[in-house]
Amino acid sequence: MTGPRSWALRLTRKAWETSEPVGIMACHDADPNMGWFECGVTMGVDHRRKGYAAEAVGMLLRFMFAERRYHRCEARILAHNAASLALHRRLGFVEEGRLRDRVGLLAEDFAQSHATD
Repeated sequence: MTGPRSWALRLTRKAWETSEPVGIMACHDADPNMGWFECGVTMGVDHRRKGYAAEAVGMLLRFMFAERRYHRCEARILAHNAASLALHRRLGFVEEGRLRDRVGLLAEDFAQSHATD
């Protein structure tokens, strides 16, 4: 039995003689036993809103769903990152919830609900 796997790719744009880096795409916690994985993409400032991220994530989704037979992809996106939220929605992602500081319970909430007088 194999556990979750992670990997990253440097995204480049083919120029005449050089490959210019434009960003990074990663696949995190790919678990073949559960059939799900998490993806993330970060683009350089000069390369945003040019379609590179949509193309890269689309290629990853086609590969993982069609070739590797995974059935679920998740993405963690900061709430203030409207561009990334819009990108993922265009690709078909559905927002299922929002994390607060990436934990289920904040210390201040615990303290308030378990305060001793």
